[in-house]
Amino acid sequence: MAIEVFNRYENKYLLDHDAYLRFYSDLLDYMELDEYNKQHEFYTISNLYFDTPNDSLIRTSLSKPKYKEKLRLRSYGVPGADAKVYLEMKKKVFGLVNKRRTGLKLHEAYAFVGSGVEPAFQPYMNKQVMEEIKYFLSRYKLEPKVYLAYERKALFSKESRDLRITFDTNIRHRRHDLGLELGDHGELLDPSNKWLLEVKAENTVPLWLSRLLSEHGLFRTSFSKYGNEFKKTVRHAGMSIPFAERERVSYV
Repeated sequence: MAIEVFNRYENKYLLDHDAYLRFYSDLLDYMELDEYNKQHEFYTISNLYFDTPNDSLIRTSLSKPKYKEKLRLRSYGVPGADAKVYLEMKKKVFGLVNKRRTGLKLHEAYAFVGSGVEPAFQPYMNKQVMEEIKYFLSRYKLEPKVYLAYERKALFSKESRDLRITFDTNIRHRRHDLGLELGDHGELLDPSNKWLLEVKAENTVPLWLSRLLSEHGLFRTSFSKYGNEFKKTVRHAGMSIPFAERERVSYV
């Protein structure tokens, strides 16, 4: 969970519970649980997404441009004010995901995003990423918009750490209590609570994985947690989304 800079391709799939159990069982012949999951069945990931007052980042993302970017603050579990969290800038260019993140204390992260002023450098920070996020913050007036949390099970290939597979469940969201320290409660994003499977690879996936996906009848889907949360929120509020956005973004 400490990787700070990487590029990879991410493919997503939605599974019901029985399909998850079958696929996960077969994966264990080729993959092993990450260190944290060896001690706990799942771990909780909490995210706070930032956007402009008129939601320009997520609206742009939903229009499926060749380039898109977003900023989020992530913690593992519910953090205290002095807990280490991760401020992440995520970009996607022609399908290639670039994620850059730096460790910060929770209060430092809030102050940095709110003011655009870097905190005093500490050993747990990534100086280059801090500079890049500072430039990002200079381009947008950002505010916390949505909290998203879920339980995750993660595996790595026994042959290469370049291949990672994650299963996310109990994806929940809220647009109140917008602080990571305020608990991990929220409304289920999908009442049927399907599993979100993500295949994350720096290069092409191995043949054994392609075969397994085919044998289990799993097909790639377009799924953004923040994107689907935004669509759900807009729909419940009776607001409108441009037609292209409605057509191109799947909703569970």
